[in-house]
Amino acid sequence: MHILLTNDDGIYAPGILALHAQLAKIAKVTVVAPDSERSSIGHAITLAHPLFARKINRQKKFFGYGLSGTPADCVKFAVGVLLKRKPDLVISGINLGPNDGCSVFYSGTVAGAREGAISGIPSIAVSLGTFTNPTFDAAARFTAKLAKIVIKNKLPKNTFLNVNVPNQKMSAIKGVRIARQGKVPIHGQFKKNTDPSGRAHYWMFGEVRGIEKNLDVDTYALSKNFVSVVPIQCDSTDHGFLPQLKSWKF
Repeated sequence: MHILLTNDDGIYAPGILALHAQLAKIAKVTVVAPDSERSSIGHAITLAHPLFARKINRQKKFFGYGLSGTPADCVKFAVGVLLKRKPDLVISGINLGPNDGCSVFYSGTVAGAREGAISGIPSIAVSLGTFTNPTFDAAARFTAKLAKIVIKNKLPKNTFLNVNVPNQKMSAIKGVRIARQGKVPIHGQFKKNTDPSGRAHYWMFGEVRGIEKNLDVDTYALSKNFVSVVPIQCDSTDHGFLPQLKSWKF
C-alpha cells in the first residue's frame, strides 16, 4: 500500500509527524505538504505564481517535500510530478483543531482529501478536536486502522471520509459514530481594534452555537468523545431540487 500524506498545518507540524509514524508501519508513505501553515485556505490552488518544492528533513532524516502552495496543490503536484503512478490512498492531517460541520468548506485539510477524491484516489481527512494541549496518538493509530479498512472495503467514486477524533487517550474514546455533517455556521463575529496610526481593523472569531444534540451529527458526536466519520461527496449538486429548478421560466 502506498499512501500520499498531506495537511494544511504545514510539513513541520506535529500532527503530520505523529501520523507518519503510524502509517509507515503499514505502508509506503510519501509526504507532500505545504512548507508553512495554510490553515483555513479551503480548496484554493496556485495559478498566479510558480510553485517551489524542497526536500525536508525531520528527526535528522528525509521526511518529505515542502511545497510553496496549498494542500490541494500538494496532491496535484504529487500526482502530476513526483509519483510515477497514483497512490492507493490520500490522507490529509492530522489537523490541529476540529474540521466538523461547516468547517469543511474552509478547511485546507478537508480540501487535501477532496482533491484526492477528485483525482480518483480513495481519501481521508483527519482532524483532532482541540486547539490546545494536543495528544495525537489516538488519532494517528485510529487513522492507520481506518486506512486498512478503506483499502479493503473501498469508497464510492468522488466520496471521501472526513474524520474528527477527540483529544483523548484511546481508552477514553467512547467509540466511532458514522455521522452526517453539521450545518451550524461558525466564525461570524468580529472584534474591532485600532492600530497605532488610528486605523480600524477587525479580527474574525466565533464558535459553534446551538448545535444539534444528536449523536448522528459530527459536531455533537465529537463533543461526547466519539470519533466522527462523515462520508462527503465531491458533487455538491442539490439533485432533489433539480426538477423544480428546471420548471422555472428563464
